[in-house]
This record gives sequence, C-alpha cells and structure tokens, in this order.
Amino acid sequence: MADAPTTQRITVEGMTCGHCVAAVREELVRLPGVTSVEVDLDSGAVEISAGAPLDPEVLAAAVDEAGYRVAAPLP
Repeated sequence: MADAPTTQRITVEGMTCGHCVAAVREELVRLPGVTSVEVDLDSGAVEISAGAPLDPEVLAAAVDEAGYRVAAPLP
C-alpha cells in the first residue's frame, strides 16, 4: 500500500501578479515527489501536495529561486 500524499502550507511574500504565481508554482513543482501546487495570489498562501513531507528549507530554497521568500511562521 502506497503512502498517503501529504499537504504542506506556506505563505510566500512579494507576489503581485499571475507571473509571480507561475514562477513560484514552477519552482515548487520541480521538487521530487511534488504532485501539485496551488497558489492564492491575494493571501500568498501556497499549498503543496507531495508523496512525503518536504523539508521546509527545501521549500524555502525553491521559493527563493523563484525570486520570493517564505514568510516567517507565526507563533
């Protein structure tokens, strides 16, 4: 039996348009195991589905590669 997919949520700062959304989605979907990426431009919320949990540092590096940054987690 295969492992159930996991969903992780991050908030990305600095996105202002559809091109920004596409750039972030493109970098995240390249990560091994990622099956889908949903981005909400208005809130900056990004939902990443993958076969296994991804290292938050790996997610942040992919977002950085797209030219944006992951917001610091809220306490």
